[in-house]
Amino acid sequence: MSIFSKYEGLATALASVTAGGGRNPFNVVIEKPVSSTVGVIEGRETLLFGTNNYLGLSQSPAAIDAAVQAARAYGVGTTGSRIANGTQGLHRQLEERLCAFFRRQHCMVFSTGYQANLGTISALAGKDDYLLLDADSHASIYDGSRLGHAQVIRFRHNDADDLHKRLRRLDGTPGAKLVVVEGIYSMMGDVVPMAEFAAVKRETGAWLLADEAHSVGVMGEYGRGVAEADGVEDDVDFVVGTFSKSLGTVGGYCVSNHAGLDLIRLCSRPYMFTASLPPEVIAATMAALDELEKHPELRVRLMDNARRLHAGLQAAGLRTGPQASPVVSVILDEVPMAVAFWNRLLDLGVYVNLSLPPATPDQHPLLRTSVMATHTPEQVDRAVEIFATVANEMGISRAA
Repeated sequence: MSIFSKYEGLATALASVTAGGGRNPFNVVIEKPVSSTVGVIEGRETLLFGTNNYLGLSQSPAAIDAAVQAARAYGVGTTGSRIANGTQGLHRQLEERLCAFFRRQHCMVFSTGYQANLGTISALAGKDDYLLLDADSHASIYDGSRLGHAQVIRFRHNDADDLHKRLRRLDGTPGAKLVVVEGIYSMMGDVVPMAEFAAVKRETGAWLLADEAHSVGVMGEYGRGVAEADGVEDDVDFVVGTFSKSLGTVGGYCVSNHAGLDLIRLCSRPYMFTASLPPEVIAATMAALDELEKHPELRVRLMDNARRLHAGLQAAGLRTGPQASPVVSVILDEVPMAVAFWNRLLDLGVYVNLSLPPATPDQHPLLRTSVMATHTPEQVDRAVEIFATVANEMGISRAA
């Protein structure tokens, strides 16, 4: 028996996606970035509407210069984890910088955003605790719950009343109760009603962790995310996020005012057993954070573009998520239709993400787009025009 036999179903599913000569949507190569919004794919310049580079900072000259200088000064790697030989002065500087940005007292930096959730959630919620998770939580949140062995209770997506009922049933039960929500959900781009969840947290005495991966740099007057925008930052005990969205680099973090956060450096396995971020990434991240703070107009442009794309796709007769945000998804009914639509978009020069069940809410396939502050209005309109062309070719009506 082959060790790969258990993946025969997966192989069959992939074969169905690529049947008839279609591309493997999970293996697209961006051969060369031309700018933050245009890349070369299959030898042709292609509009990029499938990255999470919301502020366009992956191509920031300031961040690139900082990375080059750091690599020359410190080398290209640390060769160890944070608790062994992997902590350099730059790591401490970045953590202090994030504390200042979020107005929090404590910060842990992880090597990826995935590890930030994995390492924080697994360390905070142990086997005698309860994790209350939004039904549409990211895979890193579910994986963190498995690593920590807490009892998991799911509540309906974005439904604070449902969470409240479930917490009330735990009245008097020993063990900490940690609620986890996301600022902006990555599949549909819908925004959490953070103030409602903060009210439930205050009433029930639960702890609240917000994953603001997709909302930092996007929401709030100072770009600190949905909790800032809703005026409830003091109610959020832990903020987790990533550098790979608005900041354009890689890595993750958790910030908090609870001093106990520093203790979990000694028990969080994804923190303890992973090589730390290399110097050039840290330097680029700090430079990108400077750009985020110096240029609040980027957030205005980003949301203008998001509203333009969302409205344009709806006007083209396509079904989208409920609100305009940097993530705008087109909802389709059938996987073969979504695969054909995605291939045709790329033929015509637009790259988006194809998201398929079971990774999507309600088991619908999605064409997931990500908007940037650096997209021009003309690029947004061109993407909408190409979406409309493909929809007409495929006979997809407004009622699709």
